[in-house]
Amino acid sequence: MYMLRSCLLIFLLLHVLCAAAAFINISATPFTKGFSPLFGESNVFPSADGRSVQLHLNQYTGSGFKSSDLYSHGFFSAKIKLPSNYTAGIVVAFYTTNGDMFRKTHDELDFEFLGNIRGKAWRFQTNMYGNGSTSRGREERYYLWFDPSKHFHRYTILWTTNNIIFYIDDVPIREIVRNDAMGADFPSKPMALYATIWDASDWATSGGKYRANYKYAPFVAEFTDLVLHGCPTDPLEEVVAASCSDRDDELTSSEFASITPKQRLAMKEFRGKHIYYSYCYDRLRYPVPPPECVIDPTELQQFKNTGRLKFDEKHHQRRFKKRKGEVLGDKSYGNQEDV
Repeated sequence: MYMLRSCLLIFLLLHVLCAAAAFINISATPFTKGFSPLFGESNVFPSADGRSVQLHLNQYTGSGFKSSDLYSHGFFSAKIKLPSNYTAGIVVAFYTTNGDMFRKTHDELDFEFLGNIRGKAWRFQTNMYGNGSTSRGREERYYLWFDPSKHFHRYTILWTTNNIIFYIDDVPIREIVRNDAMGADFPSKPMALYATIWDASDWATSGGKYRANYKYAPFVAEFTDLVLHGCPTDPLEEVVAASCSDRDDELTSSEFASITPKQRLAMKEFRGKHIYYSYCYDRLRYPVPPPECVIDPTELQQFKNTGRLKFDEKHHQRRFKKRKGEVLGDKSYGNQEDV
């Protein structure tokens, strides 16, 4: 049965990848034309052709970059290769925010990779904040099914007036659909795209149990084929320009702004196998789930009241361990030891 389910997932993901040609053909933005260093400029290394950039972290400083413009909604994407070897305590983040402009009412959409001990399963989280709603964090945490330090994989944040979709390699892993009850919790102000690498030893890997070890420095995250697809806008404008309204409508009606039935099945397979924490099932934080949560009865049975899985981590890792040589397209599944 396990082999049958694995073959079905591979078939579904391959089908989604083949169907997503238009999705991945959006033009990339050269680093030198669309981005600038955010901090640790001495640790930001653009490639000669401008297509790629490396962010380094050493014992002195991390580093980061941001887009030159803020966007009224958009499609934000990059192929990323994470640091290799021992990276406990090291966080690599790829996200959109307007925190520099709206310190108390900021919006944010995150991919955060939470460090790793070599040979263990990588973990990451997605999150959303709207209008400064940091007390209502909407994070979900997952295991990756591949080693993200060996090859580039594409990570995408799609943000429209109606929904938000997080993708990995063009496979949707999470969707947030806007509804009236969310109010200002749904991000609505223009945001820029950011990427950072930094030391988060106090919490990132197993709650701070494993800390950064600078014997392995510099830690290097690589980004290539960066995409900024949206309408650059002035966040201080009270009324969004008509041209941006047209671009927002175009984005909302694009093929990649909606999930096909086959993509939705692939997303369900991913979530059933790789999610290990969801705020929607965390009854301690939210006795009443936030309004965008759609409670899946099948998923509900898997979670404790804390929002974490009922079975322990070792059981989870053994259940989804991949045999050496198993391949999804050009994405190898390496052996993953128990955490």
